[in-house]
Amino acid sequence: MKIGQFELEQRMEEYVVDNGVIQATVHLTDGHVSLKWSSGAALVGLYAEARYGLEQLRSTFYSKHVVNETSTHAIEDGFGKGLHWSFEHEELGKPFMRQHFRMYEQLPYLLMELEVESELEWETNEITPLAAYLNDGSIAQFGADAGASEEIRALFVPFDNDKWVRFASHAIPCSVHSYETTAIYRAQSRNGFVIGSVTHDTWKTGVIVEGTFPEDLGRLRVYGGAADMQTRDTIAHGTIRGKSIVSPTIFVGAFSDYRDGLEVYGKANAVLTPALRWEGGVPMGWNSWSAVMGKLDYDVYTYTSDFFSKHLQQNSFADDQGSLYVNFDSFWDNLSEEQLKDALRRVKANGQKPGTYYTPFAFWGNDPDTPVEGTDGTVLYREILIKDAAGQPLPKLDGAFAIDPSHPVALERIRKRLESFVEQGFDYVKLDFLTHGAMEGVFYDPNIRTGIQAYNKGMACVRETLNPEKIGRPFLINLSIAPLFPHGYAHSRRVSCDAFGTIDDTEYMLNALTYGWWINDSLYRFNDPDHVVLYKSDNQRAISEHEGRSRLNSAVIAGTSLLLGDDYRMEEAARRAKEWMTNPEIMALAKRGVTFRPVECSSGNKSENLFMLRAVEGTYVAAFNFEVEKESLLHASFERMGIDSSKGIVVRDLWSGQEGQAVTAGDGHRIELAPSESKLLLYVQAQ
Repeated sequence: MKIGQFELEQRMEEYVVDNGVIQATVHLTDGHVSLKWSSGAALVGLYAEARYGLEQLRSTFYSKHVVNETSTHAIEDGFGKGLHWSFEHEELGKPFMRQHFRMYEQLPYLLMELEVESELEWETNEITPLAAYLNDGSIAQFGADAGASEEIRALFVPFDNDKWVRFASHAIPCSVHSYETTAIYRAQSRNGFVIGSVTHDTWKTGVIVEGTFPEDLGRLRVYGGAADMQTRDTIAHGTIRGKSIVSPTIFVGAFSDYRDGLEVYGKANAVLTPALRWEGGVPMGWNSWSAVMGKLDYDVYTYTSDFFSKHLQQNSFADDQGSLYVNFDSFWDNLSEEQLKDALRRVKANGQKPGTYYTPFAFWGNDPDTPVEGTDGTVLYREILIKDAAGQPLPKLDGAFAIDPSHPVALERIRKRLESFVEQGFDYVKLDFLTHGAMEGVFYDPNIRTGIQAYNKGMACVRETLNPEKIGRPFLINLSIAPLFPHGYAHSRRVSCDAFGTIDDTEYMLNALTYGWWINDSLYRFNDPDHVVLYKSDNQRAISEHEGRSRLNSAVIAGTSLLLGDDYRMEEAARRAKEWMTNPEIMALAKRGVTFRPVECSSGNKSENLFMLRAVEGTYVAAFNFEVEKESLLHASFERMGIDSSKGIVVRDLWSGQEGQAVTAGDGHRIELAPSESKLLLYVQAQ
């Protein structure tokens, strides 16, 4: 049978659906599913599970397995033209299990979910649409180009960016518990799979990848219901209740280059939930935290505004409208009401846009019986905090209690604060400690049963309150400490936790860019590389010129929100800013708002040291030496970067402007770097 471009074939013990790229085979005797790509990649032995009371349901333990042809039908949506079909599992006395598949014309990935339906209402906090487990052998084949001796690597993606967590790629044998998504790939050939959730309305999704031997991927489990230290939870994931319970929708794809696959995965999420629209250019400016931290006052804020206006704003360091942001961070309330009004007036007179800071889901007091501001003492914070099963507030996270985003008083509190920012004339808000709003617990609204449901409700309030159509002007929303998903509520998100100016800070932020570059312009318009310190953060030593320039280079390639973080009353900080931030070519590269991708992804929990960006004029390469005291010699392979060097390559250093002829005999370029040094290079084919 044929439906559109899809071939459907019923065999004795198999049912096959083929779109020309993926062939899905369901095994009618044992209930397994196998996926095979035209590239030769394959995943075998796939099944589904769900926790049903004390019992673990598994699709392959059922006795009857059928493809329901009456539910097979053509579809057309944001992914294109496709086919929806279902693999059903029945067992007397147990709920129906239905694996739903959506395959699309010529796409190398499919979408799948598990529905479990019972005659009576039931509840669960764990549902697994995709799993496979083999004691002997591998559940994965990586395609014709993958060498059998290549190591298999599995990617760890953090749930959020709190507590200086790091992305990591681990070589099998290993056990990896990732969040929302992972990539499983051969490091040399780059053949690999990308698997992850694309719906983020209800579940926190965990992804477990395990292998006992170097050549074997033995276990894969993708489940809704993750709740542990990495999700910052102290109690179990909330339960979903109903007759029919549906898992998160899972993306399963195979790619000749897993980097392409991660970018495609990001875009697939954006099909269902687009990034929050931003019409302006790359955000540029200053944030107060790293410069002065808790010592923020009127003088440093207005001095910075005047410094930018006089030295930088008309000389390359500004957004597409010739403006920039001057942003308060925490402790903006150090200023009196009159000082705040005058500071904002000063910024606007300088042709700049003021920004501010807020933690909507965190209560920083020690006494939960403190009255909520704006309620005339009629509501206590205890009433609007997320509770445990005993009715007590959850333990503090990062020194703050978690506020319940489902509580109407909490939502009104958020609306009032954001409306006050709009009324005062701010154009930017940095929202911090947002993971508090996604913690599992007992919520005021009985319809809110999971942390992600609560987080969506709270963030929808933020988005609606600051809607440009409502307030009459653009208002940039930036997320600091926050879950990676759900997205669609902010224009930018910090890709890492706090990063300041040392070469260690640069390496840490670039670790997140190494494995999370694809987030830029898919989930969020901009990756935010955090405080771009050129000379000295308030909490650190003064840094060398190489360290400062490396920190700036790391921000330029991030995608990027480019907010500086120095106190320009310091002579050296001012000198570096005037010299470096007025380089028109470097600033033009930053204003593209495009993230460089890593050349390799085999650095464990460290950063790679080579990043690249293909452009019409050539290939940009950023090279970093993370050693504080040692020189480094990097080999930039033209082959690995996909550069045709047959006619020779001209290399230009963007900072010095110097050009040189790269050696082609070794199919690469030797990049010499002093301690903590980095370079931005442009490779162009010789004429």
